[in-house]
Parts: sequence; C-alpha cells; structure tokens
Amino acid sequence: MIFETHAHYDDEQFEEDLEEVLEDIRAKGIGPIINAGASITSSAIGIALADLHEDIYAAVGIHPSEVDDFNNRNLDWLRKQAEWEKVAAIGEIGLDYHWAADESVRRKQRKWFARQLELARETKLPVIIHSRDAAEDTLKVMKKCRAQEIPGVIHCYSYSKEMARKFIKMGYYIGIGGVITYKNARKLVETAQEIPLERILVETDSPYLAPEPHRGERNDSRNLSYVIERLAQIRGMKPEEIEKITEENAYRLFTRVHR
Repeated sequence: MIFETHAHYDDEQFEEDLEEVLEDIRAKGIGPIINAGASITSSAIGIALADLHEDIYAAVGIHPSEVDDFNNRNLDWLRKQAEWEKVAAIGEIGLDYHWAADESVRRKQRKWFARQLELARETKLPVIIHSRDAAEDTLKVMKKCRAQEIPGVIHCYSYSKEMARKFIKMGYYIGIGGVITYKNARKLVETAQEIPLERILVETDSPYLAPEPHRGERNDSRNLSYVIERLAQIRGMKPEEIEKITEENAYRLFTRVHR
C-alpha cells in the first residue's frame, strides 16, 4: 500500500465527488491517508472525515497563513481534539513568509508555530511542518522549542539538500510530493538523491501541486504513483521498493495509524 501522508480532502474542490474519489483511491491500493488541517474549520472537517472513513486519519493545526485570528481558546480546542485516537498529528503548522512581508505578521507566525510545537510535545503527537521562504527561522524556532524531542515531517520540502540534512539531524522526515516530477525541481531532485531513504515520506498535498503529467489539474492521492516512480528513477530502484520503504517510514512516524 502507498501511505498518503498529506492531503486536504476537506477542501471545497472535493465537495461534488469526494466519495467517488476516495473509493477509487482505495481501489488503486492507496491508504491510509492523513488529512492535514489548516484552520479550525478544516481541522474539524478532517475529524469528521476520519470518523466516517476507517482509512482516513486527521491532523489538526493552524497553517501559518491562518494565524491572524488564532487565540488561546483555539489552542485549547486543538488540545481537546488531540485526545481522540484518530488524530494522528498536530499540523499543518509552521512558517510561510512568501506572502508575509510585514515583520509583525512573521512574528505572529513564529509565536503560534512555537505554541503548536509545545502542544505536540504535550499531547505526544508528531508535527507536520509547513515552511516556505522561511528556512532559517523555521530551524531557529524548532531549536528554541527543542523540536528534536518532537517527531515530525517537513512537508512539501523545497529547500536545499544541506538544509534537509539539518532537519534530518533533528530526527525529522522529508515530505516529497508532485513537485519532484517538475522540470525545474533540481534542488528537490538533489535532495531526494542524497538523503537517507529511511527519512522520506510521500504525499500529494491534494488538491494542490499535481505531478506531471497532470500539473495544473486538481490533485488527489491516485497521483502518488507518479511520485513513487520518479523517486525510484532518481534512486535507481524499483517503485515497489520505494513504496514499501516510505510506507514503513510513515507508520514509524504516525504511531496512531493502524495497519
């Protein structure tokens, strides 16, 4: 089975045909699925999906672009949800400086990233970290919070192989998705070539970032086969080997997910 470590089936793009998509995903030998929360609303929908579907698990958290209205009451709500056995992680959390030029916004992102890392420590759950255009600050916050004591993954990895080694040294996994198939993905290809296979997870970030040959279309977990095939090509291995190793990696990180 291919373990989907990051998708957003709570997204409105799946409103019309979600059940049909999920049925076909299972038929293609894909599952379990981690549905990553990005806000209170999407985390709540992810919990509802996990309640309805045996193979879906929820991650609950606040994406850095959604922290404007975040408060301690919201943090308490996340803490309560994390008690449920089908909540597999705190996420997606982190820093995103791409659209956040103002330092006050970045400061708020760092504050709630740190608070959610502490929540993960408190609840003994792994974290799913989003980091865009913020590598150094992501690492600084993680070190300040002793994140090497909190298991997790750097989702949708986009930095250099050197930075990847720093995250891996802290015990983190590297999440690789459809971007690995793009012609301009040189840095990610170099990273995938050199980091230990035991530290790679596969993901789609559905409905975003569809791989070639479906770039620009709505993405879903059926496209994980393209990610697996590209990783196998890069590493000089069979796709079945990549599938098995990344599956074991995912079960090792997400300990609440049942086989």
